[in-house]
Amino acid sequence: MTEPDQLASVRYIVDDVAAAIDFYTTHLGFTLHTHPAPAFADVVRGPLRLLLSGPATSGARATPDDHAAPGRNRIHLIVDDLDAEVDRLRAAGQPFRSEVVTGPGGRQILLADPAGNLVELFQPASH
Repeated sequence: MTEPDQLASVRYIVDDVAAAIDFYTTHLGFTLHTHPAPAFADVVRGPLRLLLSGPATSGARATPDDHAAPGRNRIHLIVDDLDAEVDRLRAAGQPFRSEVVTGPGGRQILLADPAGNLVELFQPASH
């Protein structure tokens, strides 16, 4: 069992580790944690450790067909001002996969990393 002060890790399969490092550190406030080889790196933001696994890593091996159906999994990052983040990222040429959606809990938009993995930017509703 993980202790509360440890990082939670999520693995994203990426085509280009260097491009993924640049995307997450330049645009989303992650810091580079380790980059032991061109095939793998991990970046950290708060308690989240994002494992960036390139094509040569064991983590990128094929998933069995019965588990490979596309889903809607994504990391969820809370932002203070969604409109400002959208403007900043659009100006940087980053691809969004949705428009801003408003619901009872707040507002969100989906962004894609260089490999097409989804990132949800979420601004909670003010109470």
